[in-house]
Amino acid sequence: MSNAISVKNGAEFNGAVRVSDAGLKGMITLRGDLSSTKLAAAVQETTGLAIPSRREIVFKGETGIAWMSPDELLIFCAYEQAEMQVAALTETLTGSHFLAVNVSDARAQFSLHGAGVREVIAKGSPANLSPAVLNPHEIRRTRLGQVAVAFWLSADDRLELVCFRSVGAFVYDWLCIAAAKDSLPEVY
Repeated sequence: MSNAISVKNGAEFNGAVRVSDAGLKGMITLRGDLSSTKLAAAVQETTGLAIPSRREIVFKGETGIAWMSPDELLIFCAYEQAEMQVAALTETLTGSHFLAVNVSDARAQFSLHGAGVREVIAKGSPANLSPAVLNPHEIRRTRLGQVAVAFWLSADDRLELVCFRSVGAFVYDWLCIAAAKDSLPEVY
């Protein structure tokens, strides 16, 4: 068996903002009735977190939950914990209508650090990144260029982005080009 590596194996680019491969992250897609008390209890028991509100992402340490749609959550955990958490969710939710899948190896995550993170993403996303609209800990599912992504601000100057691993190298390269030095408005 080969050793798991992230899509860009820890690569980092320093430009107008810093773009980093976030490394291996555990990610679980959980689909089901988000209003179900059984599902809410299973999520709480497995992660220690409550189901977030619409478009919200919450973290406690390395564990997080993102609201992805009215019937879908994306659970973040340590890469090594993903299979155990899927098994725990499956055991608890048996008999319910749900889907819990470890998608860790099918996703890539990148981190952007710096005052111009909104401007870098705005170069290729139709999402409104204005501070009046996108607040920290709100997740957006959208496009970057022509590929599907989800992103959120974990702080005013830090943005996390998740995409399919199959387009991860493209997204990383796109982010590096968009974050080139002297490519943002003069304020940055």
